[in-house]
Amino acid sequence: MSGGSYYFVIVGHHDNPVFEMDFMPSAKANDPKREDHRHLNQFIAHASLDLVDEQMWTTNNMYLKMVDKFNEWFVSAFVTASRMRFVMLHDEKNEDGIKNFFQEIYETYVKHSMNPFYEINTPIKSANFERKVQFYGRKYLTT
Repeated sequence: MSGGSYYFVIVGHHDNPVFEMDFMPSAKANDPKREDHRHLNQFIAHASLDLVDEQMWTTNNMYLKMVDKFNEWFVSAFVTASRMRFVMLHDEKNEDGIKNFFQEIYETYVKHSMNPFYEINTPIKSANFERKVQFYGRKYLTT
């Protein structure tokens, strides 16, 4: 559970990214190709949305587990009750950590979306939300 790289994105109803964050080991954090990888990660996550949409209608579970694989990247997904999609790209299997991360982020997202000043489907620009995502990422994904 310690050496993997993760890319997390919340995708809105119009396939728009609402929030995104990378989690990687400190050895890879200063990689000059990091920005190129971010664009590739965005592409892979967007390409997997059709599979997420397809699979969410076949189960009552919010956590869809691994829905796709692209080269070394696994794609796991979680669909909220309001049909927002949480997508996680990861290069090592960590099913329990990802499931716990998604559940904590879902709770955090619901609390954030109840803010009367937040409009659903718009980018999340809350420093508090970002701190909580970083905290849960360290707790469940990179520790």
